[in-house]
Amino acid sequence: MKSHKQLMLSSIGLAVLTLVSQAQAAGQSADAPAATAQDAVSKEIQTVVVTGTASASGTRKIDTSFSITTATEEQLKAASPSSTADVLKLVPGVYAEATGGQSGANIEVRGFPSGSDSPFVSVQLNGNPIYPVPVLSFFEGSSAFRLDDTIERVEVLRGGPSTIYSVGQPGATMNFLLKKGSDTPEGTLRFTAGTGELRRVDGFFGGKIADGWYGTIGGFVRESHGVRDPQFKADDGHQLSATLTRMLDGGEVTAYVRSTKEKNAFYTGVPLISSNNGRTITEFPGFDPLTGTLMSNEMRHFTIDAAPGKTLSRDLADGRGMDATVFGLNYEQNIGSWDFSNKANYFDGDLNTISMFTGNNPLSAAAYLANANAAHNPTAAATSGSMTFVKGGAVSPTQQVVQAGLWSVEKQLKSFTNEFRASKELGKDNTVTAGFYYADYKSNDEWYLGSSHLMTATPNASLIDVRLTNGVIVSNQGKDGNVFYAPTASYKGDNLALFIADEFKVNDRIKIDVGARREKQSVHARVSNLTSMDTDNNPLTVYNNGTSMTTGTFTNLERDDSVNSFTAGALLKLSPNASVFARVNKGHTFIFFDDMRNAGTQAALNDRNGVPTPEVSQYEFGFKTATPLYSAYINAFVTDFSGISFQQITIGAVLNSVSGSKGHGVEFELAVRPITNLQVTLTGNYQNSEYKDNPAIAGNEVQRQPNLQFRLTPSYRIPLGDNAIKLYGTYTHIGDRWADQANLSYLPSYKTFDAGILATVGDHWEFRLAGTNLSNELGLTEGNSRLTGAQSSGPINARPIFGRAVEASVLYRF
Repeated sequence: MKSHKQLMLSSIGLAVLTLVSQAQAAGQSADAPAATAQDAVSKEIQTVVVTGTASASGTRKIDTSFSITTATEEQLKAASPSSTADVLKLVPGVYAEATGGQSGANIEVRGFPSGSDSPFVSVQLNGNPIYPVPVLSFFEGSSAFRLDDTIERVEVLRGGPSTIYSVGQPGATMNFLLKKGSDTPEGTLRFTAGTGELRRVDGFFGGKIADGWYGTIGGFVRESHGVRDPQFKADDGHQLSATLTRMLDGGEVTAYVRSTKEKNAFYTGVPLISSNNGRTITEFPGFDPLTGTLMSNEMRHFTIDAAPGKTLSRDLADGRGMDATVFGLNYEQNIGSWDFSNKANYFDGDLNTISMFTGNNPLSAAAYLANANAAHNPTAAATSGSMTFVKGGAVSPTQQVVQAGLWSVEKQLKSFTNEFRASKELGKDNTVTAGFYYADYKSNDEWYLGSSHLMTATPNASLIDVRLTNGVIVSNQGKDGNVFYAPTASYKGDNLALFIADEFKVNDRIKIDVGARREKQSVHARVSNLTSMDTDNNPLTVYNNGTSMTTGTFTNLERDDSVNSFTAGALLKLSPNASVFARVNKGHTFIFFDDMRNAGTQAALNDRNGVPTPEVSQYEFGFKTATPLYSAYINAFVTDFSGISFQQITIGAVLNSVSGSKGHGVEFELAVRPITNLQVTLTGNYQNSEYKDNPAIAGNEVQRQPNLQFRLTPSYRIPLGDNAIKLYGTYTHIGDRWADQANLSYLPSYKTFDAGILATVGDHWEFRLAGTNLSNELGLTEGNSRLTGAQSSGPINARPIFGRAVEASVLYRF
């Protein structure tokens, strides 16, 4: 803890010293480093961001009165993100648990209380939300997006004015900007190979089509068995994107389309050994936690007992995949003294989850058999029965076994969003922006949770059958549990928001902005009523007794909410390239489809005390500067939340609760360039957040969020005539956390080391070799979320980070 405080104090100290030096140097010229260093940082100084700004043309990053992180195409590649969510490791104040694979991440934002998925993160493409609801059960926004070489850059806004624009997200907004064609043709072809038999081809081409017309096209094809090999393709699919831009007098209009069809294995917990009250995590005997997975070809194709006479077939290789298309149209133009912009898109696709979810902690086969007899054959001896492998042979009583559910959740999503803005200068240095946002969205769901299977606690596990001497069949073809929750539902919703913002330039150094938003949401649901029964009418086959299924009748639910949001900020320029800012905002999140279903009755739904509309208040004070010698973006924040609902799906149950939280902390993005071609960056945050309003957990630390996290990244470029070599590496520290709201399940801190080398040869060739977690660190991102209570001693299930992975790529520019 002492080192944590020292780091935070050092960051604040650097900010204060820099602030003083900038104030003293305002209006003066300093002796600059070499011209090459000035060239290297000039792009950063002039970086214009469009996310969270009132004007469609954007504002210089240094001149914004809010916290925003940007990453160029090269910065994205150098970070070697394993998925879209993993890009957020570049962003202070955000912790992404990207250990599930390409999809299904859990993302926590500084002090925002969330237990899973990403309720406080919205993902946008060209300023449009890909799907306007940031999170649903078995869907989080980053799952609907795949990275490729068509991306120019990403902007990640935290808090700030985002409460009044677009979807009104009070947390973090990831905005990916597509490349657009220009007068200079650009083409690239990239081949990548790596750990897990990764094979990937990326391509991009853009340029001028005719006078005033520009276009791009690009995408990828890939397949991989993954760092954790499930014995089938972990990632298998392709993506294609295209843009068409028409230049207008004083503006432009751009149409884009992006189609993705990919299957992605979803990884959950693996067996581990916990000791020392959870402070020490070690390898489970015979199971490599860095590369192992329970999934195997033996269980890849499985069946679901859905109802009498209804059996469904599923394939684990489908994982948490995506088969979807998004169409968009962006317009912006200056007409007379008016600036107009309109952004619209349409999303249509399936984002299903056909995946394994671990259940009870590992135990011996003998203990499992004893438990089975106690439940189904209580008058017999504990060993009365047999345990055999589905593929043949007896199971040793000492064999460690584990249970895992093979779940099926099918989601068909559709949405349309549109945001219109008009800006006009009213009086000198006073610009007013007004507009509206509209979203219409749907989700059709069919769930089958449960279907527990008994298997060995080994990599690529083997399934086990269990039969007792009294004729009870506990496990058949490995299946030892029923479907415990099987709703079908159709949901639809729409949002309409009106917003207005005013930006006033007091003088050349001071700028003030205020904004307000009024939004109404209407959501409707048709949710199946459930019953339970024995699917084969045989009480001896206990694995399918009490199976959840629909009755054929439905409950209709609806809810309307209206909320007000506002933001106010001020910016003081200390010098042309340094400023301080302050901001306050109040935002909301809405009740979404799963909250409606979990409410259970219309009465509970209408009771705002039972299912309230969450409220979020944030206060920020920041400092920004960029010079050839150093850069600093530092932000102190205070957050306050109320009425946040939580859901935890455990073994055989769905738990719900409501609470609030409060927190404070500091974020930092620092860089120094002491000599030509050398840069050292430090990014991260320190925060302290705890629950409130719920007596059961009030005062506990907000789950899954480290108090301290940081990344130290040195890079050095070696010019070699027309060629160059860049060496870079990153040391990452993630502090300790609690896996649960009760603060009973501890997650230790961990550290990783990544490194890479990039060689550019002439104007056409690039060669890159990069590795992540090179030290094979064992770190946990979550405990066993299927269980409640302390898990601090003996065998557990938990989800570790991926082991060492290496990728090599060759890129040709033409």
